[in-house]
Amino acid sequence: MSATPVREAMLDLAREGLVETVRNKGFRITEMTDRDLDEFTELRALIEVPTVGRVAATAGAERLEALRPPAERIVTAARQGDVLGYLEADHRFHLELLGLAGNDRLVEVVADLRKRSRLYGLGSLNETGRLVASAREHVELLDLMVAGDARAAEDCMRRHLSHIRTLWANGHQAPEDDQRPALHLDGHR
Repeated sequence: MSATPVREAMLDLAREGLVETVRNKGFRITEMTDRDLDEFTELRALIEVPTVGRVAATAGAERLEALRPPAERIVTAARQGDVLGYLEADHRFHLELLGLAGNDRLVEVVADLRKRSRLYGLGSLNETGRLVASAREHVELLDLMVAGDARAAEDCMRRHLSHIRTLWANGHQAPEDDQRPALHLDGHR
């Protein structure tokens, strides 16, 4: 693959704020501050917590059980240390779950928030073995929703978001700005 499509993809990521350009070097992942992570977590909680409660009360067990395969894939990927598989299944689970609320804009907003924060801290989650514990929370959430326990589902989602934010905080040891490596598209450093 030539550098042009890769550069275009990187420029798209830069426009979305996920990477930043480094003059005469290439690109690097945009660093997240604690405030950024707090704000993303707060927004997700404001949207996702009441939504899972509403979906638990209205969706019905059959529709919710359709989310069992992605919930189980999240756990399997975590056990295998497959971070990419975890991300894919986690993305599908959360957005399909929110999709049961019938509000496409809600799903778009959460997808954007997740996109901006989803890669943060996953390496440390996997290295410390906490990825499996986080993965199991998805199955617990689904079980509560299938049982129609809206309040417990809301509490579980709140805990899940809180755990993720805590893990981000524990993994937040950002190097100094000029110490972060840049991605070079031409293979030269």
